[in-house]
Amino acid sequence: MAHRVHEHRQGRVPAVAPTTVLTLPPSSQAKDLRPRLTPLDSLLCGAFAGAVAKIVIAPLDRTKIIFQVSSKRFSAKEAFRVIYCTYMKDGFLSLWRGNSATMVRVMPYAAIQFCSHEQYKKLLGGYYGFQGKALPPFPRLLAGSLAGTTAAMLTYPLDMVRARMAVTAKEMYSNIMHVFVRISQEEGVKTLYKGFTPTILGVIPYAGITFFTYETLKKLHADKTKRSQPYPYERLAFGACAGLIGQSASYPLDVVRRRMQTAGVIGSCYTTILGTMREIVKQEGVRHGLYKGLSMNWVKGPIAVGISFTTFDVMHNLLLKLHQMGYSIH
Repeated sequence: MAHRVHEHRQGRVPAVAPTTVLTLPPSSQAKDLRPRLTPLDSLLCGAFAGAVAKIVIAPLDRTKIIFQVSSKRFSAKEAFRVIYCTYMKDGFLSLWRGNSATMVRVMPYAAIQFCSHEQYKKLLGGYYGFQGKALPPFPRLLAGSLAGTTAAMLTYPLDMVRARMAVTAKEMYSNIMHVFVRISQEEGVKTLYKGFTPTILGVIPYAGITFFTYETLKKLHADKTKRSQPYPYERLAFGACAGLIGQSASYPLDVVRRRMQTAGVIGSCYTTILGTMREIVKQEGVRHGLYKGLSMNWVKGPIAVGISFTTFDVMHNLLLKLHQMGYSIH
């Protein structure tokens, strides 16, 4: 002890072994090291989700369009009769007529919608200071509306083609390209965007409310059960509720766009949204006109939305697990 004090007094400090200082990365950088899904992953999940949902409800969807574009009164009995007569006349696969056009449209539509929704959530989360957390109500609604609008703008002509194929005989249009060619030659290219405005006006509340409802139900479920992920059957129920509310809110505009899209083949002249609405109400009334086929939509809509949301989430989680295990599909 005396020896050490003596060394210190003479200015000699005992040698200390060099130490290595470890600097930990900030938590945000640590987060970045975790496997994350790319926009391409979201595109693939969205395309698959949209395809599965539309294949399941295609016969009901086709029947709904047939009623929307005609002045025939809708009832469950009449809808069943249309399905049965179509089956007897043209065979079982005819119930999926126009579904090839639906797939060509719905796969990019669903892919863009789900992928852009993920991107808008990140963007708005960063802007409002909720990065990585559930968004507050207004940004949640905004993210859904922007996602639906983005998808509708980029895929609209395919929706027009699908509507035409659903309400015409096989002899009129042989395939998707034939529809494009005939419409462009006989009615002009602008016809491919007929009904575009009511589509966008309908998509804004529909997509916004649907995504908002689904995300809100998931958040409430997580808060109540303390489970971060709902079971698949719970996702189906949340998606069904979201589809029911969203489609009920925007349904009249869906009828208007179908009338405008098919005006060239059913012999009607619908050129403006208000004019089309006036004509429908004048001839068929509000309930039997603007809400024609809504009860069928209450059956097929929740099924389709429930299946698509559930499929997307399940695929999303599956890809995330594969990434964590070191696998990559692209």
